[in-house]
Amino acid sequence: MKAAALFVRALEAEGVHCIFGVPGEENLDLVEALRESSIRLIVTRHEQAAGFMAATWGRLTGEAGVALATLGPGATNLVTAAAYAQLGAMPMLMITGQKPIRTHKQGLFQLVDVVDMMQPLTKYTRQLVSAPTIPARVREAFRRAEEERPGAVHLELPEDIARDDVEDAILLPTGYARRPSPDDAALVQAAEAISKACKPILMIGAAANRQRTAVALRAFIDKLGVPFFTTQMGKGVVDEDHPLWLGNAALSDGDFVHRAIDAADVIINVGHDVVEKPPFFMQKGRRTVIHINFASAEVDTVYFPQIEVVGDIAHTVERLADALEPQPHWDFAGFDKVRQAFHTQLKEHADDARFPMHPVRIVADTRRFMPDDGVLCLDNGMYKLWYARYYRARQPNTVLLDNALATMGAGLPSAMAAKMVHPERKVLAICGDGGFMMNAQELETAVRLKLDLVILLLRDDAYGMIRWKQAEMGYADYGMQFGNPDFVLFAEAHGAHGHRPASADEFLPNLQRAYAQGGVHLIDLAIDYSDNHRILDEDIRRLSAAV
Repeated sequence: MKAAALFVRALEAEGVHCIFGVPGEENLDLVEALRESSIRLIVTRHEQAAGFMAATWGRLTGEAGVALATLGPGATNLVTAAAYAQLGAMPMLMITGQKPIRTHKQGLFQLVDVVDMMQPLTKYTRQLVSAPTIPARVREAFRRAEEERPGAVHLELPEDIARDDVEDAILLPTGYARRPSPDDAALVQAAEAISKACKPILMIGAAANRQRTAVALRAFIDKLGVPFFTTQMGKGVVDEDHPLWLGNAALSDGDFVHRAIDAADVIINVGHDVVEKPPFFMQKGRRTVIHINFASAEVDTVYFPQIEVVGDIAHTVERLADALEPQPHWDFAGFDKVRQAFHTQLKEHADDARFPMHPVRIVADTRRFMPDDGVLCLDNGMYKLWYARYYRARQPNTVLLDNALATMGAGLPSAMAAKMVHPERKVLAICGDGGFMMNAQELETAVRLKLDLVILLLRDDAYGMIRWKQAEMGYADYGMQFGNPDFVLFAEAHGAHGHRPASADEFLPNLQRAYAQGGVHLIDLAIDYSDNHRILDEDIRRLSAAV
């Protein structure tokens, strides 16, 4: 068989169902092998979108999603997606083509050293130089991508290697690997610190967003009664309607949750990764922080935990729960006051009738409609802070936002992949007009795939988050505004359905009708960001300081 066919067989052995990408002439032997395989090739309109889809597939399934590109410009278009997966701990394999490596007649045309380019952005990158080594390289790439901490890997398949004849090689078994158990002495030290604390608190981060960990954490909280909060990427690990939920650290300081953090003498930090924007700033001597994760802490000026329990997170949490009992000297009265004040403030503007719509009303109406297992896929923009703070996630991986690379342009592609993984669920892409236009061409892909998908496009005709930062820093409002197409006509030109609510009261019925009708729908909704500075920078700080 050709080496390209062997490569595809190795992908099938890894359980690959689909590949997202934009092939080129250097990939044609691979494409032909895919045509005769069980793997579905999903052609996108840009390689970056293919990478975002593959990364989201990996994020939701735990199995590496696969993206395909050709050499040169195709490969360079995967760079942002590689960083998105690597920083966000999403397992993804990128496959790129290359000119023949033994001899070719095109000089330096389209020639980029892709392996070197991918080196700082991936866990593993290799050029395939020998057909018989393909099974081992593929197995190693998937192993690296999927093991904790997950991330991006890359394989380059040159045109001449793909075309080589190869004997029917033995595919390597995927095997079974169990993550290490936590050290007994570290567990004892952590349990003692928690037992002796007066005001322990639990923080849930991105790495806790695994199914077994979610179950273990819910049991831990219910048994011990320890209040908890989440980072942005930890949303939904434990139901945020739980009576002990203290909020989300969407802001790094000055929020109600930070009043609880300031009062705590022990923070049980489950699954935190310093790649996330800091949920709080550590200060020397203020409190004990217990780091529970798959790997030891990456020490930073704002994060230097005193106790580390390294190993399988779910197993660690289960063993800690077994070792602990509620203590009579634990004092959560201050946390209860913080929670009550926070929940009161959350309700402000939930029924605001202004139009363009207030962000809190948009979030509230979204929550009123979406089922508990509905999936929100947020692009990156000002609205992400409002959703992270105000939207209560009920289940793991139902609010997909990126607080690691925090790139624009991922909202629509990630929603498309989420809908493919969960065809039975409602999936909502939430994009700003800036981020949406970075991959707006994928509307055609969504329509071609016949997805039932709704895109909520929040339009302020500007780069809203940077505009907010300008105001926060006292600078003039300059350089952040732009024009937009008619998004309703834009959607219809791609074969989707376009909607433009004209009042706040029209939004929720519009959302309901879009899902009832099926197909791809885009809702062009004007948003009022005039309260960004007042609420996020002034009111929340003032109200929380008074608790």
